[in-house]
Amino acid sequence: MKMTVIGCGYLGATHAACMAELGHEVLGMDSDIDKVHTLNAGQAPFFERGLDDLLAKHTASGRLCFTASYQEAAEFADLHFIGVGTPQQSGTDAYDLTHLFDAVTRLAPGLTTPAVVAVKSTVPVGTAPRVAELLREQAPAGDLIEVAWNPEFLRESFAVEDTLRPDRIVLGFNTTHSWAEAILRQAFGKIIESGAPTIVTDWATAELAKGAANSFLATKISFINAMAEVCEKSGANVAELAGILGHDIRIGRRGMRPGLGFGGGCLPKDIRGFITRADELDAGEAVGILREAEAVNARRRQRVIDLAHEELGTDLRGKRITVWGASFKPETDDIRDSPALAVAQALHDLGASVTVTDPKALDNARKLHPELDYVEDPTAAVDDADLLIHLTEWPQFTHIDPKQLATRTKKLKVIDARGTLNADQWRDAGWITRALGRP
Repeated sequence: MKMTVIGCGYLGATHAACMAELGHEVLGMDSDIDKVHTLNAGQAPFFERGLDDLLAKHTASGRLCFTASYQEAAEFADLHFIGVGTPQQSGTDAYDLTHLFDAVTRLAPGLTTPAVVAVKSTVPVGTAPRVAELLREQAPAGDLIEVAWNPEFLRESFAVEDTLRPDRIVLGFNTTHSWAEAILRQAFGKIIESGAPTIVTDWATAELAKGAANSFLATKISFINAMAEVCEKSGANVAELAGILGHDIRIGRRGMRPGLGFGGGCLPKDIRGFITRADELDAGEAVGILREAEAVNARRRQRVIDLAHEELGTDLRGKRITVWGASFKPETDDIRDSPALAVAQALHDLGASVTVTDPKALDNARKLHPELDYVEDPTAAVDDADLLIHLTEWPQFTHIDPKQLATRTKKLKVIDARGTLNADQWRDAGWITRALGRP
């Protein structure tokens, strides 16, 4: 098939490359000229595991190319995926749909024949009818344009795998017998044939799917972190508690990892957007649990700062603190709503001299937080430090020998906010170790 992908960020670039991997002819469209040039050179403008290999393979094969022209995209195919960003509005918790509506209105004039516009962007429920209305009004083909809702469920650092081997495909339509369903089933044919469950539903249910999924995941993370607060007061071990709970098949261990909490470009934005839309629909009481989930998440960051005070005193001015981690999770350079950088910045604001290290995210961190210090080598980063704080669970950090670090740092104090360092090994090397939810 021939298809386009409008918007080539984390979602769009990955979707375009994976559709080419499935054998389709794909044109990616993005208004950022520099991004287009980078993608056409077979490289992603961000780090996503395995994506560069697919981009290089299929830009070379000719199955995949990128453009900044909406007109070229409209003329290229009759199936258009839209994967533009829907960030949080400035000053509110609502989704900002500016990029989505701009993409629709700029694509519409070129749609002169029947076409399917499948939106993948995460939106508040009730957006699909507005998209359909814009297309009816502005596309020459008018009512011959079919709108579908195809939410994505990608995990950063696993985006390629999640696209090619998803745990479900959701297709939302306005009618029960949409001809667009056959088009999308053909587009995802190889994935469906491999056994991926395919759920066909209405617009509203499909729109709710991503926000509801992320809200549940955020709640699960916050639940075990709420238990960590209880563990800290009672002397229990939250890691062992999570293991006990995870053996119950109704609960499951996956995704319930105690630590610093969630961040990134999706979970924080989606839980806030979900709450805001529920309030607009007069269903605010129904999502009270989500408000507490977000509050628990914020308390985890403050708890790390509290532990720093417990180890270094109430006055942090002049104290040297090393932070391991800048990205919001390992295997990505994404620093959006990064818990690690939030804690690092807060410590800096309290007067500490903060040095940050990270395998992939330092360039992005420098741009957003130039006031912090940065060191590439995590071992050298601890030189003369009064305190080491482990904030992103990169596997590289767990393999560092604490005995080697002991000869470089000023004080042997470590806070493991992710719970992935070997506490016994660090204590045997002479370190005072603190961890969230653990004795």
